[in-house]
Amino acid sequence: MGALLLLFLAVAGALLAGAAPVSAHAALTGSDPAQGAVVDKAPAQVSLTFSEKVALSDGSVRVLDPSGKRVDTGKASNLSGATYGVKLHSGLPDGTFTVSYQVVSADSHPVAGAFTFSIGAPSTTSVSLSDQTAGGGVVGGLYGFGRYVSYAGFILMVGGGAFVLACWQRGAAVRSVQRLVVSGWVALTSATLALLLLRGSYTGSGKVGDIFDLTLLGQVLQTKAGAALVSRLLLLAAAALFIAVLFGAYVKRDAENADADGENADGEDAGGEGADGETEKRGPDADLAAEKKDLTFGLAIGGTVVAAGLAASWAMAEHASTGIQAGLAMPVDVLHLLAVALWLGGLTTLLVALYRAPSIEAAAVRRFSRVAFASVVALTVTGLYQSWRQVGSWSALTDTTYGQLLLVKVGLVAVLVGVAWISRRWTAQIPETPEAVDTAETAATAEAAVTAVTAVTAEAADATDTTDTTDSAETADAEEKQRAEVAAGASPVAGASSMAAASPGSDTPGTPDAAGTPDAPDKGPEDAEDSPRAAQLARQRAAVATARQKRIRDADPLRSGLRRSVLAEAGVAVVLLAVTTALTSTEPGRTEEAAKAATASASQRSGPLSLTIPFDTGGQDGKGSARLTLDPARVGGNEMHVFVTRPNGKAFDVPEVKVAFTLDAKDIGPLPVVPDRIATGHWTASGVQIPMAGDWKITVTVRTSDIDQATVNKNAKIG
Repeated sequence: MGALLLLFLAVAGALLAGAAPVSAHAALTGSDPAQGAVVDKAPAQVSLTFSEKVALSDGSVRVLDPSGKRVDTGKASNLSGATYGVKLHSGLPDGTFTVSYQVVSADSHPVAGAFTFSIGAPSTTSVSLSDQTAGGGVVGGLYGFGRYVSYAGFILMVGGGAFVLACWQRGAAVRSVQRLVVSGWVALTSATLALLLLRGSYTGSGKVGDIFDLTLLGQVLQTKAGAALVSRLLLLAAAALFIAVLFGAYVKRDAENADADGENADGEDAGGEGADGETEKRGPDADLAAEKKDLTFGLAIGGTVVAAGLAASWAMAEHASTGIQAGLAMPVDVLHLLAVALWLGGLTTLLVALYRAPSIEAAAVRRFSRVAFASVVALTVTGLYQSWRQVGSWSALTDTTYGQLLLVKVGLVAVLVGVAWISRRWTAQIPETPEAVDTAETAATAEAAVTAVTAVTAEAADATDTTDTTDSAETADAEEKQRAEVAAGASPVAGASSMAAASPGSDTPGTPDAAGTPDAPDKGPEDAEDSPRAAQLARQRAAVATARQKRIRDADPLRSGLRRSVLAEAGVAVVLLAVTTALTSTEPGRTEEAAKAATASASQRSGPLSLTIPFDTGGQDGKGSARLTLDPARVGGNEMHVFVTRPNGKAFDVPEVKVAFTLDAKDIGPLPVVPDRIATGHWTASGVQIPMAGDWKITVTVRTSDIDQATVNKNAKIG
């Protein structure tokens, strides 16, 4: 168990140590004034448009003048949809201004950046425009590790509990399984508390000193992510009750059923019971079985509700909660997380049982094989839907970080399914024999021997206080002889036979009888001398029984093969979980492509706009083309040039050229522009006003004679 935990942490640390800072899941797609724009007069406000809705706080958007002084009013507001604005002070001077923003996207990830615009003319500025990243540094690394641990804890707790209830109810009494499930609860609880403390610094300054800032913590509690973390803590309190019942009252019911079965067997062996007597004996047993069945049903229902609630605490605050079809995506995400927990958590529990538990029945392994198959089917269906929703196009699979990570995840899942198929073959070969039950009885005998050791040792201590032990040499000889027997591979049964032969007609005090129940030793001077020897022999017999049990368990080649294949599955699952955690912290491919398109569009508009429009007036010598340029092609004043050329590229001297601009989306225009002829085939106009950004239709009318003219148009993004 310790080696597996070290492997888990090592792989997690290696993958997370090389991870880049968390990518934003909302992108700036536009602004007014636009990035790099030069406006004639100071705007009343600055607006920013994102690819999805974001959360704002005081100081989320700041506007700085060339000297670095803030010139905004400090309170940003939602203008419409995903557009947000902050008002500016009046009387701003000419020069270059810097807009800096840091917000939180709808899926709870921080977004930061900056851009400039100028009033009148560009100028030097004292504000540094270094690449701003959010969610990086030490705090970002700690937050990412906390997310990984929370996912791992959820998988171990939910998957382990489900494995016990659905596949191996006897496993509730196995200490190693109990420790695994409790460790999952502790990991998830600790990680959730850590994320709650880190959240304020993670989405804000990124400073380690702000982790314990109570003011930031209060602000976090008012956000969607903070509410999700608090809800998770409340559900974990209910999960603690579930675990306590599962490993407390449930195990007690199992033990009572076993005792009742034993009493019924003793009654039947004693004989003489009639039909009525047999009914009386089986009545309490049936009641206990019914109580256990009811308890199992209650635990299953309650556990499902708690597990679904925990999964919803992720679905309602991350990727699934924003974007297209959010109402469908959230329950699909819950189902996806539960399927992951059932498969990988159950797999880890099976691995622990195979290596640490005294035994596990073949029927339990087969039941888990069926559960795992159903989980893989659910993962495939929900995963395909999520991939389509987050990627959106085939190109995003290879051209975006999200798509590349998704391909890696698909490859790991394929490997995991392949190894699981091998495990399934090993499972099919394991025969249905009572060996597991026999091994369990051997373990119970060893446990009884250990209990006997405790009782005998205590009584020996009492007897030694009142009796002088003078036969220490004989005791040493007897212990040496017994150690030799153990070294020679003597079984507990053989040891008992040899002792019976050495002391005919009497039972060894403190040792189990044929029924496996230790005799109650009588206190006396002679017994006081024998008590230390009896305690030593009981300890040795328990050790021999445990060793024999381990040899039987390890000697089965089928179970050894299953252990190896399950261990390989667990190793792949650890890497898969790390990739999944990185995937949830990466900007979805659909959003990234939209942001790239918006950036490309903005970069195309950052310089002069140039369009070439062919025309044909229909008359003699009526063919040619008009090349229109608009500089700087932004909102406000622009300079326009029209060059008219013949098909051979020479200047075309035409009598008239007219231009008009129309923005159909806003029902603006046509806005006519009549340029002046300044040379053969060259027409120009200055101060061409574009009132707002949008997809404008540019109409050019060219007249080549008194009666021949043509009107052509072309669309272009301006502003």
